[in-house]
Amino acid sequence: MAVDGRLRAVVALAQAMAAAQTSRESWRAAALGACGALAGSFAALSVWERERGRLRVLVNAGERAPDEEEFPESEAYPVNRFPEITEFLHERWAGGGEPEAWVETATGPATSGHGYCHQRVAALRRRGRGCCVVAPIVLHGRAWGELYVARPEGSPVFDRDDADFATVLASVVAAGIAQTERLEEVRRLAFTDPLTGLANRRAVDTRLDEALERHRADGSVVSLVVCDVNGLKQVNDTQGHAVGDRLLERFGSVLSLCGAMLPGALVARLGGDEFCLVAVGPSADEVVDVADELCVRAKGLELGQGVACGVASTGDPIGEVHSARRLFRLADAAQYRAKAARSPKPVVAGRDGTVMRLADSPPRSAQDRRRFRDARPEESEEEPWSEP
Repeated sequence: MAVDGRLRAVVALAQAMAAAQTSRESWRAAALGACGALAGSFAALSVWERERGRLRVLVNAGERAPDEEEFPESEAYPVNRFPEITEFLHERWAGGGEPEAWVETATGPATSGHGYCHQRVAALRRRGRGCCVVAPIVLHGRAWGELYVARPEGSPVFDRDDADFATVLASVVAAGIAQTERLEEVRRLAFTDPLTGLANRRAVDTRLDEALERHRADGSVVSLVVCDVNGLKQVNDTQGHAVGDRLLERFGSVLSLCGAMLPGALVARLGGDEFCLVAVGPSADEVVDVADELCVRAKGLELGQGVACGVASTGDPIGEVHSARRLFRLADAAQYRAKAARSPKPVVAGRDGTVMRLADSPPRSAQDRRRFRDARPEESEEEPWSEP
């Protein structure tokens, strides 16, 4: 490939990886871009998992053999079968050399200097490939993994220029992977509560919108559990906010444990002492049982005074639920009833006669939801949304 063609290939690879929204899209773009740039028929991207001592394949692209999946779940190889990972990549590069690609063929090494004729050569023969070029990927100053591109039997063997070009492509791939990791970290932080590590309100809103679309499409049961940690203010006032934060963290762990009892459930901290759980699929009774277990475990914490818990589920007689806001209002009303009655068990919308009326009282302002939750038990329940 001429210099101009290779330059265009580098630009195209960088653009494709920049456009990727997920790690998988980034891996695929890297493999396909390198495969095309080097006129290969197959390419793979692998990561060196140091803690497990293995080279794990992330993606196989191009003309795959019958035993090669695009995104393999368990294709990994002990690094002692690929000693260049620990010997060449680490010792030579870390010793001051530059990372560079090398070529191997089905009949043995095509270039001198490394002499690795082992598992890769056997794999080339087994899969009908004539040669491959392997380029180390260096990320954050460390050997991260490798880029592998192969050609079929009968095709021209990769030469030194191809290997040098593969080294350039590997550096572009490294930059793309670093960008994807940064974007995913930003996304993770955007949907995560920093104190507890649970999901945040933004994540809950997104999950509920998706869940209700599924409910409208196939009738899947959608359930929302809303709970307030009792006694947080007293803990903060008497023992300090650091102790209060520990209470929130401990309750978050309890909520996570209980949420794991419902497949696919999302557990979140909404803010302050407010938490919730979203479940899609399990029956209303299953969700109520888990909420009951949550109340029991929260009561057993050494800090706080248990939890007030409300449940709203499309599996109960609560009428049509057209929006996440409606489900939240029902769960909020149930939680308010639990708090007002100091109930040791969850209150469930549709099973408590007053919850529907409370939820259907028209709000007066954007802060009414907070006022509704903070209302004192002795206040009149006839007009829970009235202005003070």
